Amino acid sequence: MAGGSLGAVGVSKERAEQYQGRVTPFVVMASFVAAIGGSIFGYDIGISGGVTSMDPFLEKFFPTVYRKKNFQSESNYCKYDNQGLAAFTSSLYLAGLVASLAASPVTRSYGRRASIVCGGISFLVGAALNAAAANLIMLILGRIMLGVGIGFGNQAVPLYLSEMAPAHLRGGLNMMFQLATTTGIFTANMVNYGTERIDPWGWRLSLGLAAVPAALMTVGGFLLPETPNSLLEQGFPEKGRRVLEKIRGTRHVEAELQDMVEASQLAISVEHPFRNILERRNRPQLVLAIFMPAFQILTGINSILFYAPVLFQSMGFEGRAALYSSVMTGAVLMTSTLVSIATVDRWGRRPLLISGGIQMIVCQVTVAVMLGLKLPDTGELSRGFSIAVVAVVCLFVAAFGWSWGPLGWTVPSEIFPLETRSAGQSITVAVNLLFTFAIAQSFLSLLCSLKFGIFLFFAAWITAMTGFVWAFLPETKGIPIEEMILQWRKHWFWKRIVPPLEEPDSTNP
Repeated sequence: MAGGSLGAVGVSKERAEQYQGRVTPFVVMASFVAAIGGSIFGYDIGISGGVTSMDPFLEKFFPTVYRKKNFQSESNYCKYDNQGLAAFTSSLYLAGLVASLAASPVTRSYGRRASIVCGGISFLVGAALNAAAANLIMLILGRIMLGVGIGFGNQAVPLYLSEMAPAHLRGGLNMMFQLATTTGIFTANMVNYGTERIDPWGWRLSLGLAAVPAALMTVGGFLLPETPNSLLEQGFPEKGRRVLEKIRGTRHVEAELQDMVEASQLAISVEHPFRNILERRNRPQLVLAIFMPAFQILTGINSILFYAPVLFQSMGFEGRAALYSSVMTGAVLMTSTLVSIATVDRWGRRPLLISGGIQMIVCQVTVAVMLGLKLPDTGELSRGFSIAVVAVVCLFVAAFGWSWGPLGWTVPSEIFPLETRSAGQSITVAVNLLFTFAIAQSFLSLLCSLKFGIFLFFAAWITAMTGFVWAFLPETKGIPIEEMILQWRKHWFWKRIVPPLEEPDSTNP
């Protein structure tokens, strides 16, 4: 069915006020599984930077980097410039990009639990391979399996959570996934700080501990029920009703069940969501699905999260001081995410994104100036300037944590009409992982080439993205997804693209 003729199919009227139910143990368990999935993602982000700064790890897998770091008077900015070392980090995200494309049909055809279990098993295999790695090939293979887990987990876990949660808790619970991710990053930094003292196998413990939450995620995937939405989509209406009654704790689920039935009929009727999303009337959503995740990565945040210890050592910090500084940034990121959860539905998306962007620009420029003036190629920062650099980096991370961190995912998830929502989310995830891979692979070389100018490079991108939000993003606070089309028709720019209500869409016969 073509996208323009969907008026006769889908949710026919508002029934949200008729929903009944309460928070049941099943919803709590679903939140727990979602937290585990998010924490594994964050743990994998945070663990690689600390491990790549440990001498026993470098000596075994990257001896060239080990010699440059310890025995050669290499430029501060070039000690870690090695494409193999960068591939250790970036291979995970390239594998995640490919796996996310495979995860979508699995999730749709076999259910959300199937993808959660696949993700958990992949995490387990990856953690085992990394912990036992005897050579670089085994190490990279382990990272690839972790990437497969990320592709399946990030695609299925948020979807499972949103479908299990009561409607009035869905927004807050979805942001909990981001909070769990930042908690995983902080945990990884703490683990690295502790295992760095365990010579020579501390890095194996850091990498192998990912198996603990992976096992919990796998078991949770087996034990939890499938979502009612997925059961309806697979053609099991009676089973879907029974599960809905169980997770809501009441037999009075007619209103919510009817909405699910009508929405599933609409989803089934759309044969080519990726073709629909390319139509002119969906141009605003497509543009934002590409630019929001791209700009989120181009803030430079992943450079800090992936390579925080490496980055701080490049600035002249010693090993444990660098790990301690990365623990601080992880704690700031986790805490600042709570600010976004508390304010996003009161202040709105645009104010948080724009103010966060301005603060990040100031921080990036400030760090560039301090390093340009005070950090020579082969010297070290003074103690006072070292503390100042860490403080400014923490302010940068805080701004990201309450603005572009969670909202880079939230905004794309709430702007698509139902018939293109799955395709839009797939595009958002794919673009995010593509840019994550690109930055992870190129950052060490960029740091060596641009030196302190790398911070000005990211500041320029943040300036562009802040201007983009100001000019092209309408406020989505409190706007039902079904009514977002009205926001595009009122916007100064997008109203030229989106056809008026009274005119047929000429691009969709």
